[in-house]
Amino acid sequence: MQKVSVFWFRRDLRLEDNAGLHAALKSGNPVLPLFIFDREILDDLEDKKDARVSFLHNTLREMKEALETEHGSSLLVRYGYPIEVLKALLQEYDIAAVYTNRDYEPYAKERDGLAEELLSQNGIPFHTFKDHVIFEAEEVCKKDGGTYTVFTPYSRTWRARLQDRVSTVEDENGQTTEISYYFEPHPVKAHAQNFLKSEPIPMPSLADMGFEPTDIEIPSATVSRGLIKNYDKTRDIPSVKGTSRLGIHFRFGTISIREKARRALQLNQTFLNELIWRDFYSQILDQHPHVASRSFRPKYDHIEWRNDPAEFQRWCEGKTGYPIVDAGMRELNTTGYMHNRVRMITASFLTKHLLIDWRWGEAYFAKKLLDFDLASNNGGWQWAAGSGTDAAPYFRVFNPYSQQKKFDKDFKYIKQWVPEFGTDAYPQPMVDHKMARERCLTTYKEGLAKSEA
Repeated sequence: MQKVSVFWFRRDLRLEDNAGLHAALKSGNPVLPLFIFDREILDDLEDKKDARVSFLHNTLREMKEALETEHGSSLLVRYGYPIEVLKALLQEYDIAAVYTNRDYEPYAKERDGLAEELLSQNGIPFHTFKDHVIFEAEEVCKKDGGTYTVFTPYSRTWRARLQDRVSTVEDENGQTTEISYYFEPHPVKAHAQNFLKSEPIPMPSLADMGFEPTDIEIPSATVSRGLIKNYDKTRDIPSVKGTSRLGIHFRFGTISIREKARRALQLNQTFLNELIWRDFYSQILDQHPHVASRSFRPKYDHIEWRNDPAEFQRWCEGKTGYPIVDAGMRELNTTGYMHNRVRMITASFLTKHLLIDWRWGEAYFAKKLLDFDLASNNGGWQWAAGSGTDAAPYFRVFNPYSQQKKFDKDFKYIKQWVPEFGTDAYPQPMVDHKMARERCLTTYKEGLAKSEA
């Protein structure tokens, strides 16, 4: 039996500029590409028309076709529990090593720990690489070695870190340029002859896994140069296409974070800042995994939420009587996307106007967002609730009316998603803003006082 190296795809679904795949192809053994549709994750998805599963399936099919037509290889796609799949592969192949890129979510770290233990018992090394972020937690540290929990100093150190190692690289046209070592690509094509030669391997269908296709449109992985250049001017206006909508591609690694960060550094510092936020929240989740279920700042777990199910349902459906909130929720429910500015408004409304636990809102976004990423989603919700790192102070309660006047003054966004706005069919506000603000301040003060008692 021929010895092979396995490259295990997870959140890095591309055949170019892939750190772990690059290393595997240089290992000296033919590389078997693997993807596992993880039942630990899929079994928890209620919507069997989940657009993210369809997106994954389509992306894998395209990768598989590229491997077959361009490299005489294939992609092994399995459906099951990862450890059980790996045990089966140990019987099917003579595996020299397994390569993969690191994931920083609590479940992923637990899964990889079990995988490493299984492989180690069989004398097989498990090699992991940085690919999902520009900097991991230990790479952007305070002077005393501790990790940052406030964004602004973190971002300053992040940017300075880029200058630590600058080198000259040559592109395919022979042009040379200086580039940070941390932005250098990890070429795959140069070593593509090392993919394991194989006949096409059948892959499970959506139906085999209990899912169905969806008609939700997936945003393009291509963004114009002009959009990035003008990002700081357009990103807060929900009625225009002023954001990249690349979230799903960053989430599943269908694009390279290095390539996009390099481009942002050249074109727009505000866009680059958004990518730094992404690294920041990733290292917060990695270093403080309790945030997945509890407040980053424990004293905020003493807040007594009202948690009214009927009010939560009205928020979910976009029937609160606050048009900017309702427009956002309906956009989310229809498209799997919500504009970034509106995400803050809807999250603030749920946690502070309705005093509903941020975890309820976070879970709803996790079900609906195409670009759901645990680290960023959690960070955003805790920011809105006041319980996170760079949190909005609890006494800062977004006024949906003033937010609408500032960012959708002509009601273009609202009229797109709330066509009955301005008619008798549109509901009255479910709560008075002034009363809700005062109730929020009182509740938060009482909760925080309990933590100090």
